[in-house]
Amino acid sequence: MHIAEGFLPPLHAAAWTAVAAPFVIHGTRAISRTIKEHPEAKLLLGAAGAFTFVLSAIKLPSVTGSSSHPTGTGLGAVIFRPPVMAALGTIVLLFQALLLAHGGLTTLGANVFSMAVVGPWVGYAAFRLLGRAPFSVRIFAAMALANLATYVMTATQLALAFPGQNGFVGAWSAFLGIFAITQVPLAVIEGLVGVLIFKALRSWAGPELSALGVFSRRRDHAGTKVDEAIHA
Repeated sequence: MHIAEGFLPPLHAAAWTAVAAPFVIHGTRAISRTIKEHPEAKLLLGAAGAFTFVLSAIKLPSVTGSSSHPTGTGLGAVIFRPPVMAALGTIVLLFQALLLAHGGLTTLGANVFSMAVVGPWVGYAAFRLLGRAPFSVRIFAAMALANLATYVMTATQLALAFPGQNGFVGAWSAFLGIFAITQVPLAVIEGLVGVLIFKALRSWAGPELSALGVFSRRRDHAGTKVDEAIHA
């Protein structure tokens, strides 16, 4: 998904930077507010950023000028809401561009908009819309659709920049078709990994997730504390 350095025309690169900037600024404020209101969630915030960094650093060959990989943004979107992931994902993408030459500085705005804005919002929307479904189904959908939405957006960005002889629709269909070969199975795997990660987090960070509103804690008839998904 990371569009490589210098691959987009300058006007497109500048336009996507301008589009992504308000989301990043708002996300920076959201992180500050989250840390102030929930200082106990700092480790969880760091874990969400590390999870996104590791998964999105896995680089598989794909469309020329881009790559395929998991994104990991659905996890943070469910826990901290999408605005936080806009800023957290930008930090991840910036470090990957500087340290791993994965993506680039001129294409940072386009990559931020697809992976740190569109992906988290689509994943979070799926999580909310499936409010009556089992929690594992909601997490799977959030993780998988955040992944796929990122690639739909990247295909859109590439088709706008390089419509070719078939125009935008023809180029968009071609980019989506090539991405789908690697991205659909990756999205399914990411969804399954997300289910396992959340099961672990319920045990390790139940109180923090409750404070953030992901779960509510109650006692069952036997007096045992159990978690329930909320903000549905």
